[in-house]
Amino acid sequence: MKLTPAMQAFVLHWGEMGTKWGVNRSVAQIHALLHITPEPLAADEICEALGLARSNVSNGLKELQGLKIVTVSRNLGDRRDHFTSIRDVFDLARTVVESRRDREYAPTLLALKDVADEAEGDGTPSQVRARIDETLVTMQMFDDWYQDVSRLPRPVQLAIIRLGGRIARLLPKGS
Repeated sequence: MKLTPAMQAFVLHWGEMGTKWGVNRSVAQIHALLHITPEPLAADEICEALGLARSNVSNGLKELQGLKIVTVSRNLGDRRDHFTSIRDVFDLARTVVESRRDREYAPTLLALKDVADEAEGDGTPSQVRARIDETLVTMQMFDDWYQDVSRLPRPVQLAIIRLGGRIARLLPKGS
């Protein structure tokens, strides 16, 4: 597969952003390639297109499958596995957000609850306990909001997103 300059730019930028998101650059590049290609690719095609070692691609594909953003399929008469990214961008974003919530946000909420409980009886100063509680309450509020919105039908979620900042005009002005 020959990458056009635009394809190369997309893959390189996605790889660069991956490092900022906590993902290895080559893993993010593999995902970018799978995201933009119209047909599933075999590992050797990914190696050739990106100039990566087979072991690097194999490990990257396993990581992407673990994140549930890449799936594997097989073709009749072809012994190779073929890989593709989630095609629907909304579903891709939802999957990434849910994965990050499960790996990062939810464990932090649990840890904060444990810390708040421990602080009640270990002599932690009241001002510190209040700050811990405020952090927990605020983070829990965001998580509850996310959970509520994630259960809404997709058209409603899209309508909320499209509203964006315009919803502020509907709310009373205040300080």
